[in-house]
Amino acid sequence: MPAEQSDEELLAAHVAGDPHAFSELVFRHRDRLWAVAVRTIGDSNEAEDALQDALISAFRRADQFRGDAQVTTWLHRIVVNACLDRIRRRNARPTSPLPEFDSPDLGLPQTDDVIEQRETQLVIAQALAELPEDQRAAVLLVDVEGWPIEDAARMLDCPTGTIKSRCSRGRAKLAKRLIELRNPRSDVPVQDLEGGSGE
Repeated sequence: MPAEQSDEELLAAHVAGDPHAFSELVFRHRDRLWAVAVRTIGDSNEAEDALQDALISAFRRADQFRGDAQVTTWLHRIVVNACLDRIRRRNARPTSPLPEFDSPDLGLPQTDDVIEQRETQLVIAQALAELPEDQRAAVLLVDVEGWPIEDAARMLDCPTGTIKSRCSRGRAKLAKRLIELRNPRSDVPVQDLEGGSGE
């Protein structure tokens, strides 16, 4: 049964001509692939198109899978690249409509107020959208999706040190952008609240 097959076995079955194997593979991972697409590109319609492009590409290029990473890592890399390609092509401002998604844990205060939570999510989504695309992709994969640095490096086809650097720069920009959320008492300097320099 397909449910008992590993991702690698399903991909191999697809390459061998099984008409259902690729659909099963996509079914298993569709939610995370969609989440990565919509968070990377920042617009649900664009994300849908990018995800479709990515899945078509993965379907056609399955025989090129070398097995040096997990199938999920390979799929995520194709999705992220499709999103970044679409962002480059459209040359749009980063203030396009933002997706609805749970805010990443960036050390911000938690609240039971649904409206306040939604406003916080929108501010975070806007801040993420304003990051340069390379930093946004790294932060989303590592900090939001929880991928290890090594896997994110494979997805973005760059050294692990580059991912660490992009995450560091992206986090620094997010911290500055989100300072009002982390420090709601604007009359008190950040260093007084955090017991440090605020860096």
